[in-house]
Amino acid sequence: MMTSLFFSGAGLMALAAASTLPAENQEVPSSSATRDVIIVSGIRGANTTVMTVKPDAAPLEGADITRLTARLPGAARIGNGELSGQMSYRGLFGERLNLRVDGQRFASGGPNLMDPVFHYAPGSLIAAVVVDRGVSPVSEGPGLAGGADAIFKKVDYAQGSSPEFHYDLTLSARSINDSYSTGGVAGGATKNWRVNLLGAYEKGEDTNFPGGTIAGTEFERGVYGLSAGRKFGGGEVTLDLRHQDTGPSGNPPFPMDIRYFETDFARLGLTGDLGSLTLSAALHYTDVAHAMNNFDLRPAPPAMLMRETYAAAETVGGEVSVGGKAFAGDFEIGFDAEQAYHDVTITNPMNADFFVTPFPGITMVRAGGFAEWTGPLGPLEGELGLRIDRHRFEAGEAVTGPALPAGPQMIAGMFNARDRQGEETTFDGVIRLWTPEVNGFSWRTTLAHKTHLPGYIQRYGWLPINASGGLADGNIYVGDLDLAPEIAWIAEAGFDYSAQKAYARPTIYYRRIDDYIQGTPFDDTPGVLNTPQEMIANMNGDPTPLIWANVDAELYGADLDWGYDFEGPLRLDGVVSYVRGKRRDIDDNLYRVSPPSALAALTWEEARWSASLEARGVASQKEASFTNSEEETPGYMLLNLYADWDVAEGIGLSAGVENLLDKQYRDHLAGYNRNGFGDVHPGDRVPGAGRGVFLRLSLTR
Repeated sequence: MMTSLFFSGAGLMALAAASTLPAENQEVPSSSATRDVIIVSGIRGANTTVMTVKPDAAPLEGADITRLTARLPGAARIGNGELSGQMSYRGLFGERLNLRVDGQRFASGGPNLMDPVFHYAPGSLIAAVVVDRGVSPVSEGPGLAGGADAIFKKVDYAQGSSPEFHYDLTLSARSINDSYSTGGVAGGATKNWRVNLLGAYEKGEDTNFPGGTIAGTEFERGVYGLSAGRKFGGGEVTLDLRHQDTGPSGNPPFPMDIRYFETDFARLGLTGDLGSLTLSAALHYTDVAHAMNNFDLRPAPPAMLMRETYAAAETVGGEVSVGGKAFAGDFEIGFDAEQAYHDVTITNPMNADFFVTPFPGITMVRAGGFAEWTGPLGPLEGELGLRIDRHRFEAGEAVTGPALPAGPQMIAGMFNARDRQGEETTFDGVIRLWTPEVNGFSWRTTLAHKTHLPGYIQRYGWLPINASGGLADGNIYVGDLDLAPEIAWIAEAGFDYSAQKAYARPTIYYRRIDDYIQGTPFDDTPGVLNTPQEMIANMNGDPTPLIWANVDAELYGADLDWGYDFEGPLRLDGVVSYVRGKRRDIDDNLYRVSPPSALAALTWEEARWSASLEARGVASQKEASFTNSEEETPGYMLLNLYADWDVAEGIGLSAGVENLLDKQYRDHLAGYNRNGFGDVHPGDRVPGAGRGVFLRLSLTR
């Protein structure tokens, strides 16, 4: 029976959104003071490393798993489209977070991050999302703050001597946008080999809200692939292959919509024993081909303003590490490297002479090494980590077609005359300390120094356009070749409390970020068109463009998840989040920081079924960014009702109603509508979905 909404005790929070895992012993990273685990599928079997305490089905609020991660303390969702949502964590989002899919890091293909990392993680294929609490371990790679890894379902090795066949399939539908989804894994295994196929397909129409229809919110996505493994002696070789086709999908906050993403993933892994040491190595490859335009899913502009953009991204990487025992604890020493290539071309399909490369042939290379140790430090437990990375970056020459005006051609020449390559070295360090549990309490603290390099958008954006790496604030941006890396000093403290009837996990934190990369006025005379960049921006509708610059910022806040089990079948669980983000150099706020929020679910739980009434309250957000022309938003409250039923062995059914009272609301992290179709005025913040029902069927063996 899938029962609770949140994890207690050891520090896990779970949201069951499908069914049991396809194999009885599929492992998910173990609970500790450093991880949250969102279970997208329930778990059965005695060998799992996750201590699950009663997971419930969460409301099926959409195709994007960032709607699930948004339920964690400190987390939220950036809404840029049904398949383009970004995970936000304690006020940071986008490439500042260390996000992975099945352990694989890669470069997204869209210059506006229409394909953020979790775009490639359909819920029907995901077993769990492992979230790094506070900051990511140095062993997981660089990143300014926390991170997360979406782990795919797999058929695991058989426990007995006979071959076994397993499957895990999910079918679901939502009325609010006439959407449906189907997907899962199926395959066989023995004690020494395993192989499974995987596949998913999702499609939906425009979303309804109490005022009508949000046009340009349709979506389509398909994934297929395989996963295989072979054990030998004390080691294992694994192979994972996937292909994803994203079809026409709307992005109302952006000037264009997705026409397609065609993406391939490959990963070859090796683990083995080297006497007292353990070896782990992997090679991985990702290739993204992307097209977007401003006329298929929205009113077409005049022929001279029609645009279609083609983008490509390719990532090649590898990693190797050895681990073992030292100083009464566990250590890991490793090396990893990756090379990411980006290229973007804007065209006018009605004019073959109109083309320009705003991000021409950009290569970003990183090679790093780390050392990490976890073990007892006197009366405490600790994790100590150090990482050093060497970065190299360069861009090709910008190309412009003969139909472009003289202004862009002149700026392209200026860009091409610059030195477009550079190098940086960054250092990360993490100290985590926590106490063993005594009387239900485990105290914890973290100190960290983390860094983040400017993205290719911020460094190499020579042409004034709307590409902003997913900010979707409507501003036109210009890059800066001389940007410095962001440097964050992080401190947090809290405790985990678990008793027979209650649990609570409060945390307070502070992040001081030097050289934070933020759009600032292009020059000292905003609105005065005295530079070619401002003139071009004005032609594109923004007389006050922004230039990426290093500023000083800080984020601080507190979050909590908690629960209480009443006598009988009733249980109450909740999450509270508060974050404040502001500039330190001027009196302004950071852009797209979530307002205070609280979530509470009252659950009635029986042996084979459960039902939950959930309330979500969001406060008004008055701390808006003046620099980014951000609007304030009022608060709101929503109710959801959902239930879960174990029909029979291997058959589960979930159903519910989202936005039970059909409340009209606008989330502060939703973008501003730029689609002229439908019932949302251009320039208004995109509203949330209205009342709708969902149904989800899970089949496992």
